[in-house]
Amino acid sequence: MVMSMSLRLCCRPSISGFKNKRDLLGLELAAYQSSKTMGKWLSGVKKFIPFEGYVKSVKTAARISFPKISADCQDKEPSNFLSHKKMVPYSNPPSTEDVDSLYEFFDRSTKLVVLTGAGMSTESGIPDYRSPNGAYSTGFKPITHQEFLRSIKARRRYWARSYAGWRRFTAAQPSTGHIALSSLEKAGHISFMITQNVDRLHHRAGSNPLELHGTVYIVACTNCGFSLPRDLFQDQVKAHNPKWAEAIENLDYDSRSDKSFGMKQRPDGDIEIDEKFWEEDFYIPECQSCQGVLKPDVVFFGDNVPKSRADAAMEAAKGCDAFLVLGSSLMTMSAFRLIKAAREAGAATAIINIGATRADDIVPLKISARVGEILPRLLNVGSLSIPAP
Repeated sequence: MVMSMSLRLCCRPSISGFKNKRDLLGLELAAYQSSKTMGKWLSGVKKFIPFEGYVKSVKTAARISFPKISADCQDKEPSNFLSHKKMVPYSNPPSTEDVDSLYEFFDRSTKLVVLTGAGMSTESGIPDYRSPNGAYSTGFKPITHQEFLRSIKARRRYWARSYAGWRRFTAAQPSTGHIALSSLEKAGHISFMITQNVDRLHHRAGSNPLELHGTVYIVACTNCGFSLPRDLFQDQVKAHNPKWAEAIENLDYDSRSDKSFGMKQRPDGDIEIDEKFWEEDFYIPECQSCQGVLKPDVVFFGDNVPKSRADAAMEAAKGCDAFLVLGSSLMTMSAFRLIKAAREAGAATAIINIGATRADDIVPLKISARVGEILPRLLNVGSLSIPAP
């Protein structure tokens, strides 16, 4: 048998009657005999090897006890994407002048609004779209709202990929940037927070931002609006597709390679899987209220931010005295219009992002740095100092 893929198979250690792992693999194939494509898939897998997490270290003299990460993710290993895949674009460490400028920006504000983007989450191992190493750099095109609604094939592909990627996506942990931001918020230095991210890493760090583009942690009906937690939806997918789910759950991914099983982790939690690795008869649960189409409660490309959410974000932007962007290129109009409105209303504006942004020409303070390196350094500076209890 030619082992050509980097995927790993968790073999059951206590099954008797098999001379070697190849016999056991044959059992897996026989169990999935009804699907030739999945049979080909499983015939190429190897033994599972767990990977160790990666923690980015930041030198800081901050006198603070960071809030604990919520219990729902304490038992999961953090992703080690950063150590092998260099997901975060290169940037020099922030200078003392950068830290001082950001401190003055915070210190002068009494009503600060913060907008965060994908650059926050790349430091936790979740890829973005637009950075030099992002999904767009490989030619990837995310599913659109229109495609999802009109094509059952597209929905099957999306949910099969999303089911496969969920375990790895939820293993991501809040970064030092998420945690420092939560600390500044709790100390009263941030009045309102908005995020473009759908991963809820801010929530795990102790914040509760307005989720401008929704979240993958909720699944909602496109017809009647009925919603349910993503974990419950995962259970329903598993119940309807037990063989697929078993195959996926017996597999893990080589964190050092993007070539595992034709898979690549994507920014919204799904995994890129070649079409030959998912089934035409993959069953998607329907809305239990009206039998409508279920989709993640995320604003897909081609869709609009719900009006109530957009209005709340705009009200915050127009009513603040300072508006800070962290880790966003502001290429989506839903984000750019917020900093533009804040600027026009007379608020001070600043951006921390690696690479160009859509608002570089209108913002007086732009710092190129990793959020997880510069924010913790604020926690021991002047009036922002947060002493440990």
